[in-house]
Amino acid sequence: MRLEVSGPVRLPPACPGLRVGLYGGSFNPAHLGHRHVSRVALRRLGLDRIWWMVTPGNPLKDRTNLASIDARVAAAQAIAAHPRITVTAFESRIGAQYTRQSLRYLTARHPSVRFVWIMGADSLATFHRWAGFREIAATMPIAIIDRPGFTLKGPAARAAHALGRWRIDESDADLLPDLDPPAWVFLHGPRSHLSSTALRAKG
Repeated sequence: MRLEVSGPVRLPPACPGLRVGLYGGSFNPAHLGHRHVSRVALRRLGLDRIWWMVTPGNPLKDRTNLASIDARVAAAQAIAAHPRITVTAFESRIGAQYTRQSLRYLTARHPSVRFVWIMGADSLATFHRWAGFREIAATMPIAIIDRPGFTLKGPAARAAHALGRWRIDESDADLLPDLDPPAWVFLHGPRSHLSSTALRAKG
């Protein structure tokens, strides 16, 4: 599917060799759990930056209660509050509907940046349903951050089995950004119980 770029696209600053974690989602709303995941990734993977990619909407989720992208970006910026975390909504500018399109765009624009795709273990459980999940895995290394209730479910998921031979040991996590894909790691440790769904339910 060809992307239809709408107006100028501003990406966060980057330079060759920079180790950048990409953390995508609806952020509806952003919360301290997102910040926790990012801090874990920065430390354990030896990243220089993390970009929060606020999506127009998740194709696998109901968009009925989705706040405007401007509101979600503003809230995410307030929650992130970290010098190495940048919030971007470039996907809405390039007309991306699926993660694989966004990652393809970024690697074409910045071929020398060492990107890592970051997601929670709850997302790994449904990763096999994502459009082109194998292409995503072949585009850049992936870091999975443990989530409550998914410590065992995540690594047992269909996508985890399909990509099993490319999983690296957790003790080598800091090597991940420099590995050629496919490569992925599952990071255990303190877990955040916060979720956007629960926060919306509290209203």
